[in-house]
Amino acid sequence: MTISTKHEEILQETAALVENVTDWKTTLSAVCAVLRKNIPYYNWVGYYFANFETQTLHLTAFDGPPVEHQVIPFGKGICGQVAISNENFVVPDVNAQDNYLACSVHVKSEIVIPLFMEGKNIGQIDIDSNTIDPFTPADEQLLETINAQVATIIPTDYLN
Repeated sequence: MTISTKHEEILQETAALVENVTDWKTTLSAVCAVLRKNIPYYNWVGYYFANFETQTLHLTAFDGPPVEHQVIPFGKGICGQVAISNENFVVPDVNAQDNYLACSVHVKSEIVIPLFMEGKNIGQIDIDSNTIDPFTPADEQLLETINAQVATIIPTDYLN
């Protein structure tokens, strides 16, 4: 699959953020903002990180309206399912999904891509869209590449 010029520009911008990191959480918020600003159907972008002891995901950085779900148990909702499956999860229509945690009445679809560090799923990027079925394999590729960039700035204590 060929990456679009727009996606290439986004990757260059996020790479520059990652290369010049001073605070990793601030950088994650900036990455979320870059994605939300540049892709019209990315209406909310956030990173959740795993707490393996409590088997929960914790919202660490986001761009978009505040959400109710700051902590999500493994297995609950799309994010919780990705914490267990370690696989990308694209939901074209959230209304057709049984195990969906509603964040907003406006959300129509969702994509969640796991964030791996040294082969371990330590978190994920979660994107909500107010458009039905906008996500493509190119979105998955873009987000996987961004997660690989981001993994280089995450403290190693997230591997525990």
